[in-house]
Amino acid sequence: MVIMDMDEKGLMTPGPSMSANIKPFEGANLEQSALDFTGIDPYDPAREAEDEESALTSMFKTIRRAMKIKGCKRAILVGHNAHFDLSFINAAIERNELKRSPFHPFSGFDTATLAGLALGHTVLAKSCQLAGIEFDNREAHSALYDTQKTAELFALIVNQWKHMGGWDWAIRKHDALDYDPE
Repeated sequence: MVIMDMDEKGLMTPGPSMSANIKPFEGANLEQSALDFTGIDPYDPAREAEDEESALTSMFKTIRRAMKIKGCKRAILVGHNAHFDLSFINAAIERNELKRSPFHPFSGFDTATLAGLALGHTVLAKSCQLAGIEFDNREAHSALYDTQKTAELFALIVNQWKHMGGWDWAIRKHDALDYDPE
């Protein structure tokens, strides 16, 4: 995970990161083709893997601390296919009977969609390339690497939106149209 930061000018930057290697839970569907593709051996003792509950509890504590500092009530997951990622997190929360999730239950920012709009491409590697973000295909599909690149891409897109006038522009445009929903 990467905590996003915003400076006093309203510009987003990727902040601190955190990662964990997770032990497969009982009954997990481990597709051999996916393991071959990523090169991950989930049972390799050198991974120093921990159980989901421990990893989630630690990460959620870090997220809640950031939320408190930033004055937020809920965290919004940013991901490259955010709803897919959120569904995995929600399943792990349910599987481990965790009481509270820091994440909004169904909202997320999806950089695949945002990149499609802003850059005309939805694949993370290609989107980063088009945005001028360095991307090493040999590192791709490492959860932390992809998360860091997703955070960089999100920050770039949000900062570009702000540079173009952002929410202030949208509000002024809405008001100028004298919008009447009736």
